[in-house]
Amino acid sequence: MKRFSIFLIAIVLGFTLLGFTGCKKGDTIRLNEVTHSIFYAPLYTAINKGYFNDEGLTIELTNGGGSDASMTALLSGSADIALMGPETNVYVISQGRTDYPVIFGQLTKRDGSFLVGRTAEPNFSWQNVAGKYFIGGRRGGSPAMSLEYALKNNGLTPGTNVTLDLTVAFNMTVGAFEGGLGDYVTMFEPTASEYVAAGKGFIVASVGQESGEVPFTCFSANKSYLAANPQKIEKFLKAIMRGYNFIMNGELDDVIDSLVPSFDGSSRTSIGYAVTSYKNIDAWMNTPIMQETAFTRLQDVMQGAGELTNRVDFADAVNNTFATKVMQDYFNI
Repeated sequence: MKRFSIFLIAIVLGFTLLGFTGCKKGDTIRLNEVTHSIFYAPLYTAINKGYFNDEGLTIELTNGGGSDASMTALLSGSADIALMGPETNVYVISQGRTDYPVIFGQLTKRDGSFLVGRTAEPNFSWQNVAGKYFIGGRRGGSPAMSLEYALKNNGLTPGTNVTLDLTVAFNMTVGAFEGGLGDYVTMFEPTASEYVAAGKGFIVASVGQESGEVPFTCFSANKSYLAANPQKIEKFLKAIMRGYNFIMNGELDDVIDSLVPSFDGSSRTSIGYAVTSYKNIDAWMNTPIMQETAFTRLQDVMQGAGELTNRVDFADAVNNTFATKVMQDYFNI
């Protein structure tokens, strides 16, 4: 009996130790998102459908409220992965850091913001907004540069025949507009449709549709983290792609169900409208592999906005190794 008790205690202790050293704690990923939007629906669907759990991963999600803050989270070590605009990576690489964040997966391929005005404009034209005031967000951020790119493509020059305000922090733009600043502001979904539903404004255009394809939001991690956690990264991307496939192929009601837990303050109607809007503008990547031509166009946009002096090499900024392996091994691409 004594020997049995000792044996039983040993077993219990063994399982206890396994609990401390097992996958749950070791496979937790601290993910910092630049903002909370249905624009990143594949991520939330992957969380809520249990796709990350299937891979033995636990996601701890925090909100940065801007790419600069998300990058700071990576550099400070308070986040393992950041979902943010790739322009921020370019800025950091240019500073000459050794262990800098590298892009390992692309989620969206165009600006996901919608232009919201104070009056209904069913016949809105970008060429007819001369003299208007736009709130564009933080200078140097992807939303601001995409909006400037769209304006310039229509013969409008900020500071000359249109006002582009880049002094308002990204997470403060909606409040500034509601407070009376400007004629137009950009909003992501579901904020845009909820703002309209509340009778506060009108969606008049898609910035992403006007500015065209460009890497807009990507997953990044420090070089050291990628080197130490290759399997985690592959599992992470596999779950993201399962989320994407569910959204693209599932019934809308089922897709809404998969997003409701992440947007409990939003109505099913606004969530459904947002998903449909992003499908209509072809917002999401069907592969996390970033193309060099897309990265080149990103830097073209950055230079056009006066935010980039020295370009960085694609090979320094992007590591497609994990994304390529995931697409070949699990999705036959």
